[in-house]
Amino acid sequence: MPKPFRAAVVAHRSMTCPALVAGALAVFGIAGCTEPARTSQPAFYRDLGSPSARVDANEARAMISAYRMNHGLGTLKLDPALVEAAEQEAAAMASADKPVQAEAVKARLARAGQPGAEANLSAGYRRLAEAFSGWRDSPQHDRVMKTPGATRMGIATAYAPGSKYQVYWALILAP
Repeated sequence: MPKPFRAAVVAHRSMTCPALVAGALAVFGIAGCTEPARTSQPAFYRDLGSPSARVDANEARAMISAYRMNHGLGTLKLDPALVEAAEQEAAAMASADKPVQAEAVKARLARAGQPGAEANLSAGYRRLAEAFSGWRDSPQHDRVMKTPGATRMGIATAYAPGSKYQVYWALILAP
């Protein structure tokens, strides 16, 4: 009767190299079950201070909707018409190199068939997380994010490299 050690050696010798590799992978849990390493940061931390950078509207919608839900309000859907309006407002502010008043934007939106729309217009925030925090901490901007009855939104940024603020923001909420 062979010694146990010798039997192990014989069994080991009879295994093929691929079988050994597969066994090792299974034992160490690295047989394709691991999560790939993350190479990019979350969208709400992405720096928007470049010509090609765009705010992630879906991430913004999720963030603002969660905030609204925490305050007993409904979630929001992205509305292509409001996204387009936000893009126009952000671009206009970037071209003029200054933020505009929300009342003028609300009047334009009402004339364009969006009565009851509210707007947050700001400049200088380079990240969605910064803009959201700034709006949340400003009573006027916070009121807009918590507009009762709002169900739709649009958001956009525009970059003006030589300006004081560089990144201009427009958030529009509507019933």
